[in-house]
Amino acid sequence: MLCLLQCFVSIAAQAASEKADFWIDNEFTPSTLTKAEQRQELAWFTEQAKPYQGMTIRVVSEKINTHQYESKVLAKAFYELTGIHVIHELTGEDDVIKKLSAQIITNENLYDAYINDSDLIGTHFRNQAVTPISQIMSEHGKQATLPTLDLDDFIGIKFTTGPDGVLYQLPDQQFANLYWYRSDWFERADFQSRFQQLYGYPLGVPQNWQAYEDIAEFFSDKVRTIDGQRVYGHMDYGKTDPSLGWRMSDAWLSMAGVGDKGLPNGLPVDEWGIRVEDCRPVGASVERGGAINSPAAIYAIDKYVDWLTRFAPPEAKQLTFSQAGDWPAKGVIAQQIFWYTAFVDDLLQPGLPIVNADGTPKWRVAPSPLGRYWQRGMKSGYQDAGAWTFLSSTPKQRQVAAWLYAQFVVSKTVSLKKTLVGYTPIRLSDIESDAMTQRAPYLGGLVEFYRSQARNVWTPTGTNVPDYPGMASMWWQNISSIIEGEYSVKQGMDKFAQQLDAHLLMLEQKAKQDSGALCAPILNPKQNPSHWLAQPGSPKAEIKSKSKGKTLPYEEAIRVWQ
Repeated sequence: MLCLLQCFVSIAAQAASEKADFWIDNEFTPSTLTKAEQRQELAWFTEQAKPYQGMTIRVVSEKINTHQYESKVLAKAFYELTGIHVIHELTGEDDVIKKLSAQIITNENLYDAYINDSDLIGTHFRNQAVTPISQIMSEHGKQATLPTLDLDDFIGIKFTTGPDGVLYQLPDQQFANLYWYRSDWFERADFQSRFQQLYGYPLGVPQNWQAYEDIAEFFSDKVRTIDGQRVYGHMDYGKTDPSLGWRMSDAWLSMAGVGDKGLPNGLPVDEWGIRVEDCRPVGASVERGGAINSPAAIYAIDKYVDWLTRFAPPEAKQLTFSQAGDWPAKGVIAQQIFWYTAFVDDLLQPGLPIVNADGTPKWRVAPSPLGRYWQRGMKSGYQDAGAWTFLSSTPKQRQVAAWLYAQFVVSKTVSLKKTLVGYTPIRLSDIESDAMTQRAPYLGGLVEFYRSQARNVWTPTGTNVPDYPGMASMWWQNISSIIEGEYSVKQGMDKFAQQLDAHLLMLEQKAKQDSGALCAPILNPKQNPSHWLAQPGSPKAEIKSKSKGKTLPYEEAIRVWQ
């Protein structure tokens, strides 16, 4: 009998080993680990999952390429290696937030884990509805925490850590908003000569918004057609839709220079224009020391609306985030100031008019140009950091099973291949790998960006925002009313500031009813805006002088960040 049992154990171990080898040889290549190290990692998952075999866990994320790979490939691999079945649901980012909010409100376990943007870090560290990663790793999930997880290797770990030093979420994927442009058009001698003649400086990667505007005007109004096809100097989107809010809250104001210096988000005024004192939000309007209706914010929104109207294709006003993402693939866009690198793979497909016959792109990405109010030391752009989030209402046993899956899809065995599928890197070891060096010429500058210090100044929404689910929708509703002409930019931003202040006041009053809450808002009294505009930093007084356009050759534009 003992022999039979030993033989069974031996056969099971052999089968697990063969499954691991199959996935290593057929899917998890390349990796920054050796095959022997990969086998050890996968054997660890097989062993640690034994108490949870037969369970079915549910996770949900937005539907970008990286998560599609996890849902279709990695969930299957995880099941074969561990016996834990994963239903990895994909939906829109707005719906992910709604589902997460629903579980927080009802206290019912709807999902065992969420891959939710770190934009909610200000909410998570305040409302205590999340089980922090730090707690899982030190308490009920300690035994099931991967010895080779290597948190220091994650480039976005600071985005998911609260002001209290607690790690609330674990990064799963990251992508940045970068400047995108047709390098083949920019290199044409006839366009270079004509641009220099018209604007007095070289056609190149714009370093400020004036240069971006000049280039947009050049291609939309001066060049107009290339090879008989109408072309445009600018691309954006403006449909009344939740994604219109992300377009703005994803650092558009900070690129203009609305906030204060200080990384990752600006202190005391952040990229949303919310002022924080001693970790407590004290106001968004200029009257209370915020900047959401400051001259810099009005300048930012005015440029967005003006460029969308004057230089983008007429269809752009009716497009959402996902509909606009692959428009540059049509071959009619010269540049886009704010393009999500999650769409890199979509713009590399053979046969596209923007891809050379050898597979190299005719386009490049570079750091986006900065607005009139921006100063060195401020954040420079947005980086989406989708991160694993566990809610306190999920039973601990189910949390641990989901924690194993979360670690599997970010493990060093898997992460490099996942990066090469979705181009949303999270590990420095992957970014610096030989595989990424070999792939770099085909990615239009993405690798160079992530190997530079720029990856530290492109940041998600920060900790000043105390209720992201409750406040995010205000962006698209207010910006839409400006686009539609219902309000002027000034009127619309004044109204928006009042709404944000009212919401902060509601949170303040609720915290008092609940006998206080961690870092809850306490609004400043209203003062004449001139008081705050006269102080150093944000909110900043109006700058009326017009900047001269400035550009750099691509190599120099990238070198600025190295």
